[in-house]
Amino acid sequence: MRAIKVHTFQKEKYTLVFGAFILGFTLLAGRLCYLMIFRSEELSKKALNIEQRERTIKAARGKIYDRNGIVLADNQAVCSVSVIYYQIKEPQKVIKLLSQKLALSEEKVKKKVEKVSSREKIKSNVPKSVADEIREAGLDGVKVDEDYKRYYPFGILASKVLGFAGADNQGILGIESRYDDVLKGTDGKILTLTDYQGIEIENAAETRVEPVNGNDLYLSADYNVQCYVQQAAEKVLKVKKAKRVSVILMNPQNGEIYALVSLPEYDLNEPFVLTKAYEAEGKNQNDKLNDMWRNPVISDSYEPGSTFKIITATAALEERKVTLQDSFFCPGFKIVEDRKIRCHKTQGHGSETFKQGVMNSCNPVFMEIGARVGAKDMLRYYHKLGLYERTGVDLPGEANSIMHKLDKIGAVELATMSFGQSIQITPLQLMRAVSAGINGGRLVTPHFALEKKNPVTKEITEYEYKERAGAVSKETSQTLREVLEAVVAEGTGKNGQVEGYRVGGKTATSEKLPRRSGKYISSFLGFAPANHPKILGLVLIDEPQGTYYGGVIAAPVMAEIFQNVLPYLDNL
Repeated sequence: MRAIKVHTFQKEKYTLVFGAFILGFTLLAGRLCYLMIFRSEELSKKALNIEQRERTIKAARGKIYDRNGIVLADNQAVCSVSVIYYQIKEPQKVIKLLSQKLALSEEKVKKKVEKVSSREKIKSNVPKSVADEIREAGLDGVKVDEDYKRYYPFGILASKVLGFAGADNQGILGIESRYDDVLKGTDGKILTLTDYQGIEIENAAETRVEPVNGNDLYLSADYNVQCYVQQAAEKVLKVKKAKRVSVILMNPQNGEIYALVSLPEYDLNEPFVLTKAYEAEGKNQNDKLNDMWRNPVISDSYEPGSTFKIITATAALEERKVTLQDSFFCPGFKIVEDRKIRCHKTQGHGSETFKQGVMNSCNPVFMEIGARVGAKDMLRYYHKLGLYERTGVDLPGEANSIMHKLDKIGAVELATMSFGQSIQITPLQLMRAVSAGINGGRLVTPHFALEKKNPVTKEITEYEYKERAGAVSKETSQTLREVLEAVVAEGTGKNGQVEGYRVGGKTATSEKLPRRSGKYISSFLGFAPANHPKILGLVLIDEPQGTYYGGVIAAPVMAEIFQNVLPYLDNL
């Protein structure tokens, strides 16, 4: 009996143990199923966060140089300050310290400190000295990382060309934007092991991936030439109390732009601070900033006025519709259909040859030769000289021309087109077309970028630009240069003369729309040396006060620029 009882007890014991085992296994399996089925996504995310928790190491943006190696855009070492919610042990101390050191309100800092996130940035572009003070405080959960801020050594110089980079080091305007993919580098990172709450695991090794800096960019712009041009532009802006003054200098042989100024410029290191010239305008802040940043040389079209007579003359000479000795008569006006269209010399020029008509900038002469060429062939030459297309300049926001369609061109439209009214082009389109007229017929692409340089491999890549030959014949080009040289030597462009140099050019005084508003754009387009041009310049004075004739106020500006620039280029 006793043996039976012992056996029964042992059996019950084993059954109990086995049952407990089965129950435990069932519970464990159920838990695993629950985790795998119902919480798998949540846990996977946590695991992924742990594995991919990283801090970014900013790559330095590539420098921008002028053609002689002078730095136009550089980098300053700064820091970014952020917090990690789960690592903060003394939130009040963190809030107080960061608000004081970073000049932020405690309320603003508190919102970010108390935000449940893996990482919350407090402020970028923090001076290194301030960042060091924060780092030395040694507060848990506060992270200070190295960063870079774009710095422009010359402030306002070439602001409409260079543009600027934002707080995230991304190019926003100008060259900075156009070549952002070249200038920006590849950020590095620091990988840190953390637990599921985001708290760093002590004594865990960090993995560091070094950043790769962006490529350096070399421009055709010349620092010294840019300075000469800016000084001359600032002088006439002040004297004539003009709304705006723009100047472009370009090599007509290859399209390299040596200088581009569009006053008023702005401080590239403080691009969101309005200059006085834009503060008073009755617009909201964003519109004022956009006006300040806008580059009218690139983004605006205008009626060129008499500088466009170069295009009409080119077409007429190429089509052999006129010779230099052809005779004309100017009574001070020309009747076209039912309209009386006046010459700028209301008493008339009398009898004159075609060459004299160009020298005198005589509207009736150009209306006559425009009629000889005809609307269809005039538009054909507009196409050949690139006036129906953007120039392809390597700056963002380039505008295009506004031209008449062939079926909309009557006698009046043809007459006004011939002397640069009723059509609109950009300053660069004009310069490109004139370049083809004086360089032997090659349609070049205006540009700034010459080459990029890899900071690691030191490999240099040169940029290439399209060029189209055959816009006009070399014979026409030579004749045009001779005529335009006579304009400066004896005609309306006398104030563009430079001692010791042969200068060609054309003046213009174009009335802004709407007509009879009393607002004008005075301009002068000049080139030198006249026999083989290596520099082409355009001066635009927008809404000058008082005297507004291009030959009187714009031509002297170009002469002053050439007096400095031509000897400088000769010595390079």
